[in-house]
Amino acid sequence: MGELRDYINRGDNIFLVGIGGISMCALADMLRSMGASVRGSDMRDSETVSRLRRDGIEVFIGHDPANIEGAACVIRTAAVHDDNPEIMAARAAGIPVFERAEAWGEIMGDFGQSLCIAGTHGKTTTTAMAVQIALEAGLDPTAMIGGVLPSIGSEHRIGGRDLIIAEACEYRNSFLQFRPTVAVILNIEEDHPDFFSGLDEIMRSFRRFAELVPDSGAVVANADNENVMKCLEGIGRNVITYGIENGDVRAENIEVSGGCCSFDIVHPGGLIPVTLKQLGRHNVYNALAAAASALELGIDGISIGRGLSEFAGTRRRFEFKGIYRGAPIYDDYAHHPTELGALFDAAESMDYDRIIAVFQPHTYSRTKALFNDFVHQLERPDHVILIPIYAAREADDGTVSSEMLADAVGHNCVAVGSIEEAAERLREIVRKGDLVLTIGAGEAYRAGEAIAEPHQKPQRINDH
Repeated sequence: MGELRDYINRGDNIFLVGIGGISMCALADMLRSMGASVRGSDMRDSETVSRLRRDGIEVFIGHDPANIEGAACVIRTAAVHDDNPEIMAARAAGIPVFERAEAWGEIMGDFGQSLCIAGTHGKTTTTAMAVQIALEAGLDPTAMIGGVLPSIGSEHRIGGRDLIIAEACEYRNSFLQFRPTVAVILNIEEDHPDFFSGLDEIMRSFRRFAELVPDSGAVVANADNENVMKCLEGIGRNVITYGIENGDVRAENIEVSGGCCSFDIVHPGGLIPVTLKQLGRHNVYNALAAAASALELGIDGISIGRGLSEFAGTRRRFEFKGIYRGAPIYDDYAHHPTELGALFDAAESMDYDRIIAVFQPHTYSRTKALFNDFVHQLERPDHVILIPIYAAREADDGTVSSEMLADAVGHNCVAVGSIEEAAERLREIVRKGDLVLTIGAGEAYRAGEAIAEPHQKPQRINDH
């Protein structure tokens, strides 16, 4: 098998299976900027696919062995398995198949600095914050983010070769293919039960990620997260800590007013005043991680403060979707109980009469493994509408369902059969003074979009 670097350098035809995914779309643009010829396939049309086509990249809808004709090598996303027709055809023809994370790791070798941001929660927001700070500092970062950053109008940016800022996902140990010079670990919790056997295995994976950092680099770690600190014991790397209670970089004088969160970032070199447009203690932690990373990269405090204060959030992270009967509708990507808890904390601080949530659980394995934790969080809103579990990469084995979850939550929770039914239920119960949340990594947002009244201008969270 040839090295991926050889195919890129020769400008060969590289075929991407699952090209419509956020990281794969960014990879397609990156490979093309390096001189490769890029084509790909995906299961369905999407906004991302349309954008790729507008940029001149051929995208097939559906997976067919004929699609890979002429490809020198194939790159697949983690969600594409060995039984995919294109993967099977490539291997039968002797065409090398590489993993998406492997490709990104190879590309990172071209950069002077690689800032890779990992953690069970908060990766996308923190990565986006770090990119915003770098831009404010006048740098030209290449970026790969898990969501759209409004200031660049995309989830990725092709910049110079001095710095790449990338979201690093632990699923299937993907981030172990990366080459971080600065590795960030935001938090560690049990997740992805379809791959990891439990928390111990997850922590071993994160430790291996931290060990990828060279002696000249640094690990930026959440000092208030017990699992992170345990994971890094005796790591033998330069560790920079941050936190609210502990850390080299800390948040002090935290105040919430007018829908904003103000605080001082205190670090060994001084103090940085920040006013975040995002509510929630979790976003203070995200900002601290981005700031600590930026300081390690040599970015000045003024740029850090301005970058964080100008940060407008990312798409699908408490994103305003519209208004119905005077009630604002927000969408959020939260799909883990801890993320639900942070979301509800922020929502409860906004002083609405009622919180009405539409939630779509994401994957059967996660719903089953964290069932009681989901129940605990879903008891908090005044009304909860559950839509069928988003299967993603899994098959339904009949052992868990949204109906079972609704029964366990109790009186404030009902399971419906479709997104359309969820929208109809919202029309029946929503009134002025309510806050409507559509939640999940799947398609719950469609219920909010279905009821949003036309001609309503988007507003930030602090407009309330």
